[in-house]
Amino acid sequence: MYCIDAGSAYCPCHLAETGDCILCSQLSGEKFCQCKSWCGVCIYEQYISNGNKAKSLRKSYSCPVLDNKLADKDLLTFTLKAPESLIHELVFPGSFVFVRNEENINYYDVPLSVMDANCDNGTLKFAVKLIGPKTKALSKLHKNKNVLVRGPFSNGIMGISNINNAKDGTSIIAARGIAAAPSIPVMKKLYSNNNKIISIIDTQFQSNFTEDYFKNYSSKIINCTILNNGYLSSEFKSILEKITNVENINLIHCGGPDILTYRIIDFVDKSINLSCCNNSKIVCGEGICASCTKHFNDDSAPRLCKVQLDPRDLFKDRRFL
Repeated sequence: MYCIDAGSAYCPCHLAETGDCILCSQLSGEKFCQCKSWCGVCIYEQYISNGNKAKSLRKSYSCPVLDNKLADKDLLTFTLKAPESLIHELVFPGSFVFVRNEENINYYDVPLSVMDANCDNGTLKFAVKLIGPKTKALSKLHKNKNVLVRGPFSNGIMGISNINNAKDGTSIIAARGIAAAPSIPVMKKLYSNNNKIISIIDTQFQSNFTEDYFKNYSSKIINCTILNNGYLSSEFKSILEKITNVENINLIHCGGPDILTYRIIDFVDKSINLSCCNNSKIVCGEGICASCTKHFNDDSAPRLCKVQLDPRDLFKDRRFL
């Protein structure tokens, strides 16, 4: 377990001011230094050097809409022009931002995973499923209108170290519905690490909005129903079993709801590394509101907008009641 922001420009954060720092023992109420994970810098020293206060929070940027498309009745894709410095911070797996129409108040902030950060064109692309008031407000975006983008944030994927370490092998991406969008940066990273990528896709929409990306980076694409009434479908289990028996799999990425990750963990061999979407209820992104906390049997309640975990640890000893 480690903090995704540790050692970054946003560390120490406001959790240090309240005695809730995730890594630094002295900034979480202890008298002595007992660092849980060395991040390359002393967080306590950084806090003292900064005048015993947190560093600045993420900035909000006003970004013009280049295009938006209602790809399905409840599926919106849109592209923004963004500052180069922000885009460079959002090319990594797990990158996300908060987006809202400038005409709306801050309660309309929507956390959205980055589908594509294009440094050459200076653009950010997103896909969002229209469900409630906040996401439906985004459907009113018009070309050349500006939206507020707050970021960068980095913990949209759990198991990032497994992704970075997967090299020169065969990787599987199992993506369902809107979770295909945050799976694209994962796929790009695996591709850059010289992996053969087998993608198993359950589109859930009439429009396959990620088709071009998967064609560009996957050696093989299989379309099938992945989940059936909360359980892995027999078709998907058969496909996964055949692939893992033939190929030496170095990673399975689970792009979908928690139940999908939970079922795959239970189904595949324990030697296979995993990554998955971080499906916490993220509201502030800074760990302050604690809406992202999950409780475990050891009474710990990590803030999952910041804490990076292996997917197996994410569900091990977790309280569901």
